[in-house]
Order: sequence, then structure tokens, then C-alpha cells
Amino acid sequence: MNEIPILILNSLLLGIGLAMDAFTVSLANGLNEPDMKPARSAKIAGVFAGFQAAMPMLGWFCVHTIVTYFHAFMRCIPWIALLLLSYIGGKMLIEGLRAKPHAEAEACEKKAAGASTLLLQGVATSIDALSIGFTIADLSLPRALLSAAIIAAVTFVICIGGLLIGRRAGMKLANKATVLGGLLLIGIGIEIFVSHLI
Repeated sequence: MNEIPILILNSLLLGIGLAMDAFTVSLANGLNEPDMKPARSAKIAGVFAGFQAAMPMLGWFCVHTIVTYFHAFMRCIPWIALLLLSYIGGKMLIEGLRAKPHAEAEACEKKAAGASTLLLQGVATSIDALSIGFTIADLSLPRALLSAAIIAAVTFVICIGGLLIGRRAGMKLANKATVLGGLLLIGIGIEIFVSHLI
């Protein structure tokens, strides 16, 4: 009977820990799109939440099926995150440095992250969550799904906060937002890479 509250608490803590990279990327997205509508904010947060839920379940599945191959893949995770986030961040950085002053609406429209960029961000910020599959491997499928759902909910809320903060700051830093967002993404990639090496 006491297992469910402990599962919920652990999943909340995991969600907070896992959502920090997604929060920072959400902050960068908010900076780059200060006129973002609430529906778009929900969509972006939903993408990150979906990936944060899917990756632990993929890890859980791997532990229960193809664990040998999964161990080999684990070594690639920091490299994949570094490459994806450096690519996205570098692209934003170059665009920000090359940009000429435009009308605010035009600039915001140009800076909006497209679907492919958003998917790459989702993968890059959640790929380390694959390892959570090991920590929930001893759970039954329904409990693992509950844990993943809690992680997704926490990520969604935290990402909405990041987008709101980024949007407010973005209105004050409109001409520097793309450069700052790019630097943030590159920094996250480096942080993920270094934390896996230590």
C-alpha cells in the first residue's frame, strides 16, 4: 500500500531532475519568440513532456528485451545530445549574429522554432532519460506507465514556466534573444556531455 505514494514521490523528483534541460531549452524558445501564443506554448511543452515520458518507457522496454544492445547505446547518449544541441544552438547563434534589425513582429516570426527543430530539441533534452528505464525496470508495466505520466506532467508544467519567463525576458532582449538562446542550447549540450563523462 505504501509503494504507490513512494512511486509518486520518486517520479515527481525524477520529473524535476529530468525537466531541467527541457526548462532551459523552453527558456531559449521563449526568448526567441516573445509573442508566443498560449496554444503554441502548450504545444512546445507537450512535445518536451511527451519525449520525457517516452524515453524512460523506451529504456524500460530495452531493459526487458534488448538490454545488451542498450548498454552499448548508453555510451552514445552524451555524444548525441552534444551534437544535436550544438547544431541547433549553433544555427541560432549564426542567425542571431547575422540578423539585421527588423520590425519586432517579423523578427519574432523568423525566430519561431519549426517542427523539425522542436523535435530535435525534444530528443536532445530527453535522451538521457533513457537511463531512467533502468531505475524503473523492476516496476510492472502499469506502474512504469504511471511513473512516465508523472514525469511528463512535471516536465509540462516546468516547460510552461520556462517559456513564460523566456517570453518576458525576450521582449526586453529582442535583438539579442537568438544569440542568447543559441548559447544556452550549446551550453546544455556541453553540460549533458560533461556530466556523463564524470
